[in-house]
Amino acid sequence: MDIFSKIAAGEIPSYKCAENEEFYAFLDINPLVKGHTLVIPRREVDYIFDMEDDEIARYQVFAKKVAQAVGASFPCKKVAQVVLGLEVPHAHIHLIPMQSEQDVDFRREKLKLTEEEFKEISSKILDEFKKL
Repeated sequence: MDIFSKIAAGEIPSYKCAENEEFYAFLDINPLVKGHTLVIPRREVDYIFDMEDDEIARYQVFAKKVAQAVGASFPCKKVAQVVLGLEVPHAHIHLIPMQSEQDVDFRREKLKLTEEEFKEISSKILDEFKKL
C-alpha cells in the first residue's frame, strides 16, 4: 500500500478537504499557496491515464467539485489543475488557487504553515464542499 492509499484509509493523518467512496482530497503538506489540495483515487493506480474512461470521468467531476470548494474558500482568478509528480506512484491532481501563473511554479519555495493553519484551511474547504 502506497503513502496516498494509507492517507485515504486514515492510516496516516491528513488534512481532509473532501471525500466520497471512490476519491479523497487533502491538503498538500508542502503547498505552493494556501488551499493547495491533492485529489486522489482511493484505488491504487500509478498513472492517471491508466484509469478506465468512466472512472476518470467520475474523478474529474469529483475534482471539479473540490476545485469549486477551493475557489470559494480562497478567492482567486482560477483554480489550476495540474497533473504532475513522479515521487508518489499514485495518480493525483493538484488543485491550486491562482492569481497568476507564477502560483503554479513548482520550483518556488513552498509555504511553511502551522498545524492550526492547515486545520483552518482544510475545514474551510470541507465546509464549502459539503454545500455543493
